[in-house]
Amino acid sequence: MSKNKRLRAHHGMCLSFFEGKGYSDTFTRHMGQVQKMLEANPGITVAAQSDMICEKCPNLKEGQCLSAGKVRSYDKEVLARCNLQENQEISWKEFHRLVEENILSKGKRKEICRDCQWEEICSRRENQGKK
Repeated sequence: MSKNKRLRAHHGMCLSFFEGKGYSDTFTRHMGQVQKMLEANPGITVAAQSDMICEKCPNLKEGQCLSAGKVRSYDKEVLARCNLQENQEISWKEFHRLVEENILSKGKRKEICRDCQWEEICSRRENQGKK
């Protein structure tokens, strides 16, 4: 069995724009810790289901995401655009590079998650990066 940490595919985009805001203080603190841990470039398993970030999300009830259908579609789209398979093992840095090259640098993020409640933060951060 893999020792890799499970990471939802769409969280590869979220982490690029994370600025310390989230569903709750507990969630935000946890996401910051995950982001810091990923800087060490661990192996990850790219998933389309609950992951290490979801563990502290208030939308995770009894192991199920309240927005499961929506976020699973985000995951599937990220996997497809990065030419990855669900449950594929990869280093964090390689996954981050694929997300950047295939989605973010091409301005394709909104095509995947335009209906996300955090859209405003990501759009603002993208626009700041273009200046």
